[in-house]
Amino acid sequence: MIHVDIPVDPSSPEAQEWLRDELARPEYQAAKPTWFDLASKAVQDWLASLFQGPGGDAGPVLLLVVVLIVAGLIVTAFFVFGRPRLNRRSSLERRSLFGADSSRTPAELRAAAEKAARAGDWVLAVEEQFRAIAAGLDERTLVQVTPGTTAAEFAQRAAAVVPEESESLRQAARSFDEVRYLDRPGTEAAYQQLVALDQRLQRARIQVPGVLA
Repeated sequence: MIHVDIPVDPSSPEAQEWLRDELARPEYQAAKPTWFDLASKAVQDWLASLFQGPGGDAGPVLLLVVVLIVAGLIVTAFFVFGRPRLNRRSSLERRSLFGADSSRTPAELRAAAEKAARAGDWVLAVEEQFRAIAAGLDERTLVQVTPGTTAAEFAQRAAAVVPEESESLRQAARSFDEVRYLDRPGTEAAYQQLVALDQRLQRARIQVPGVLA
């Protein structure tokens, strides 16, 4: 007589118990995905769905994402750095100009020098007029006045673009240093020399590489 094993009925309680015991073995538990694996897979699927258009083409969606990122950066820069100026303003606005407030324009500095001269304050008149000369050349992008620039350094830089005024510029720097740092009394003659130099520089059509005066 041939004995044939009857297949186990998978719906029977005993078969289900065998299945649970089998899946509880360590090798099956080790292969079971962790919560981190499931979360990572969900995030990956979500990101993939963002970059897939209706027809499976990621191009349009990717372009939109790039545009939104660029727009966000522009808005952030606007709030952090403020509105960009349409017209170039002198870099002197952001720093001290030979130890004094640098937010004034060359015209304002000239007016301050003239006011001091009318009051007979030749020390202040010389200082403000020299600052007006430096601010004027910096505003025209002919000479850059960097933080910590001294009067002598400015004169040297200016002489490189206006060589015919080299001596006058050096004398102007000496006049400024004398009244500013050496406590020398200013004179009307020194002030008038600075005014004349400033006027000549304003009229000069100076050409430097890549820059129009």
